[in-house]
Amino acid sequence: MSGGKSNISVILPADAAGQRLDRALADAVPSLSRERLKALMLDGAVTVAGRRPTPSLRVVGGEEVLVTVPEAIPATAEAQRIPLNIVYEDADLIVIDKPAGLVVHPAAGNPDGTLVNALLHHCAGQLSGIGGVARPGIVHRIDKDTSGLLVVAKTDLAHEGLARQFAAHSIGRRYLAVVAGRPSPPAGRIEGAIGRHPVHRKKMDIVSPGKGKPAVTHYRTLRPLKDAALVECRLETGRTHQVRVHMASSGHPLLGDPLYGRTRAVHRDVLKSLGFGRQALHARSLQLVHPRTQENLAFESPVPSDIQELIEALAV
Repeated sequence: MSGGKSNISVILPADAAGQRLDRALADAVPSLSRERLKALMLDGAVTVAGRRPTPSLRVVGGEEVLVTVPEAIPATAEAQRIPLNIVYEDADLIVIDKPAGLVVHPAAGNPDGTLVNALLHHCAGQLSGIGGVARPGIVHRIDKDTSGLLVVAKTDLAHEGLARQFAAHSIGRRYLAVVAGRPSPPAGRIEGAIGRHPVHRKKMDIVSPGKGKPAVTHYRTLRPLKDAALVECRLETGRTHQVRVHMASSGHPLLGDPLYGRTRAVHRDVLKSLGFGRQALHARSLQLVHPRTQENLAFESPVPSDIQELIEALAV
């Protein structure tokens, strides 16, 4: 953040009573992750009624909490000249149509060549630092092998405003997916808390309430295909791998998904002949309220050629 530290003041709601402070504060300040807030508490940057609390402090409700966010450390990721498909850009935010295969932010195994590296070059330092060092400007993400729309914050105002919208589930997101089998009924609602798989740490799983995060997906069949279907999934929440986990849990995993689906024999030759090597998932549309102007913005991405070829190959 330019100009030094930033102070965030919140009143914890009454329904947070009994929760750990770090959890309640993460809900109250969606622009900062729970882990980031824990670190700030341990650094003495959080006070409750003038006292420095521990992350495990139990909330009573009604407490005033002051969070002092230090100026962001310059990102260690290298700015790289990587082509970007920019759908929209202004002084506050940028909307990208991400190709399949591009990782969103650097992590173990992907230290560079990511969307963040590309944005650091394109935006020349004009990315929100509110999240700290690792993920400048990133308020949500889509998987490496998922294509489609993603919004990035260039200012702290945009970061906070977008984070609030994501926390309130008011941002509209619709995905296109090619799934195995034909869902019955052809349209419906899938609800199931999502958490880390107890054994396979790269996977997410449907878990019992209280052990994961609530998740809801609305789906509708757009077109029947050969022992498959093209479906639209509207996210009511946005959890890691949500569409992939929910559709697999309903018995209709995404075609090409190496984590959550087993390729049916009827599809194996088609996928191989097309060289289709990813989950058939595309973030097609994005609707949000501009954090500064309050204008309603809506964006749509065309179906990428590889998914269009798959749909045509499975046509009935």
